Amino acid sequence: MSIIFEKESNIISLNTANTTYQMQIGKYGYLLHLYYGRKLNADMSYLIQSYDRGFSGNPSDTGEDRTFSLDALPQEFPAYGNGDYRDNAFLMKDADGTFGCDLRYEGHRIEKGKYSIPSLPAAFANDDEAETIVITLSDKNAGVEVELKYGVFERSDVITRAVKVKNTGKRKIFVNRIMSSSMDMLGMDADMITFNGRHGNERMPERSHIGDTALSIGSRRGTSSHQHNPFFIVCDREANEDYGDAYGFMLLYSGNFFAETFREQYGSMRIMLGIQPDMFEYPLDEGESFDSPEAAMTYSETGFTKLSHSLHSFIKNNIIRKPENDGIRPVLVNSWEAAFFDFNAEKILKLADDAKELGVGMLVLDDGWFGHRNDDFTSLGDWYVNEGKLGCSMGELAAKIHEKGLKFGLWIEPEMISEDSDLYKEHPDWAYRIPGRNFIRSRSQLVLDFSRKEIVDHIFNALAEVIDNADIDYIKMDMNRSITDVYTGDGVQNYGTIMHKYCIGMYDFIERLRERYPEILIEGCSGGGGRFDAGMLHYTPQIWTSDNTDAIERVKIQYGTSFAYPPVTMGAHVSVVPNQQTGRSVPMKTRTAVALAGTFGYELDLGLISDEEKEEVRQGIADYYKYNALVRDGLYYRLTDPMKNREFAAWEIAAEDGTEAVVTIVTLDTHCNSPVNYVRFKGLKADAVYRDENSGKSYSGAALMSAGYPIPVIPGEYNAFVLHLILM
Repeated sequence: MSIIFEKESNIISLNTANTTYQMQIGKYGYLLHLYYGRKLNADMSYLIQSYDRGFSGNPSDTGEDRTFSLDALPQEFPAYGNGDYRDNAFLMKDADGTFGCDLRYEGHRIEKGKYSIPSLPAAFANDDEAETIVITLSDKNAGVEVELKYGVFERSDVITRAVKVKNTGKRKIFVNRIMSSSMDMLGMDADMITFNGRHGNERMPERSHIGDTALSIGSRRGTSSHQHNPFFIVCDREANEDYGDAYGFMLLYSGNFFAETFREQYGSMRIMLGIQPDMFEYPLDEGESFDSPEAAMTYSETGFTKLSHSLHSFIKNNIIRKPENDGIRPVLVNSWEAAFFDFNAEKILKLADDAKELGVGMLVLDDGWFGHRNDDFTSLGDWYVNEGKLGCSMGELAAKIHEKGLKFGLWIEPEMISEDSDLYKEHPDWAYRIPGRNFIRSRSQLVLDFSRKEIVDHIFNALAEVIDNADIDYIKMDMNRSITDVYTGDGVQNYGTIMHKYCIGMYDFIERLRERYPEILIEGCSGGGGRFDAGMLHYTPQIWTSDNTDAIERVKIQYGTSFAYPPVTMGAHVSVVPNQQTGRSVPMKTRTAVALAGTFGYELDLGLISDEEKEEVRQGIADYYKYNALVRDGLYYRLTDPMKNREFAAWEIAAEDGTEAVVTIVTLDTHCNSPVNYVRFKGLKADAVYRDENSGKSYSGAALMSAGYPIPVIPGEYNAFVLHLILM
């Protein structure tokens, strides 16, 4: 059993293959956190030392015992109102406006399998893959009951957490703050690594020391955002890819979130992750309940690589559904950078012919096919086909694409509305706008109130009519602005619920797409990487990693993304040069090598490239199919840190059994009379010999891992070298 309850000591241990998470039902019924780290079989309660802390208050039922204070003890789910003045995981108020509660242990139950969460994404498992423990805390005076849910995934070394709050009293209560995961760690001097950025520069690692000043990230934008990702690492000060204690925390949620770490006055460290408390206040009437999003955590005693491998395995096996789409996904060409809004059926069919000639498997029709949309000022919300522009119906266009032997995909942006649209003229109250106030446009568009079911229903039905009448193989679901002016026209008075209900409405929309069209592959997108999170991956098995398709920029973006998310989830395409975002020119071979580290496709007019580049496209597609199984199932290794190493970047994807590996090296700078640089490989068999299928040369596994591979010095900028190593 992975979950063990020791009745005599009141200790609960959660054990995975390599880790132990331990808590204790302490004095007076408070649930205390004891330990999280490498697997052990020991009572860790000795770590808690209690002293009279003066200004740290004592619960009334402790009598004269001044050594017991929640302000100084490591707690499993700290709530405001019991004498703990630190930032907390739970804050509620009652109908009179009084804040706080005093949560005590009521009981627990252990179940086979994994819990689920109504209307929200959650990891899944067979009954023999995971175990669940549900611990109930309550405050009868405040009329509140809290269920702490833990899912233990033994094989992947992951533990999930979620919280259910129920109003057990007779009067309304309000949930003002709820963290899905909170942990107080004793005796660790640590850093926090967050993954930050902006549109076109997402998930750049930033490492900060956790001190007495709180470190926090989050989003108030309505999505998990380009600026901060709902994943972070807490680690030893000296931890690196192969050394040190490292803890990974991620939230399976695509809306507003909050994460915080800090060292408190007596040296312990508090780590919290959950819904953004700003603009959040959730009312619960008698008998009603609220479910938090799910958080997942993992621990590695050997640095970041092992941590990433655990999370990659967990995401691929326990978050992403649709296993039929985890096989070989088609190589696609997207019409956007080839045609933008300027197209008709003839132009699209020409793109299809050029794609077919080179071995591309799918054409995706991007923005501009609906309403009267010829620019980005109009028609969002009018999800009917502009047959005048296409010169045919969508069904006829899809049939013609299929006749050429290609699959056919379609871009949608269901959460948005243009003021210049039929839908806005009919339902202006469906957009987020506060009556009587100036409002905020972004990209000349407004946001539909997806917290309202009738709006989600309308958009779904309109798009379903298009899809029902055309043979669609793939949908790219975009979302191209942040949310402001939060106001709902459905009569709801409590606006602290809307942003969360919006996220639930968005999930409901995608789930309906999945259920109605189970064979369609859906790719998530929000201006590229603005909603790249584990919650979205529960609905869309791949996400457009960034709108920035510059290969050299993508090296860094994909590097940061890889700490939590496996390559098979990263939408990665070859685009035109000079690049339309940066103006940089990079050789086709290098653009291809970078894109092969994710899902693969093209963002350019394939009819305009040179004959030499066409041959490189054919080779790139052949390589995609050759390497696909490795990218999908292999272990990903970051061989260099491109944020620090300005000379070259290198990464490797190796078979778990060490029989095969693909190593990619990209030069980032060039010099006169350059020295030779070496890169050390990982994940190979030390006592074996490997043959590079691309060059025909053979190498010792031990030599490649110990001494490294000499990067060839050749003229030109941004060269790429790809080795396909096969065990001899």
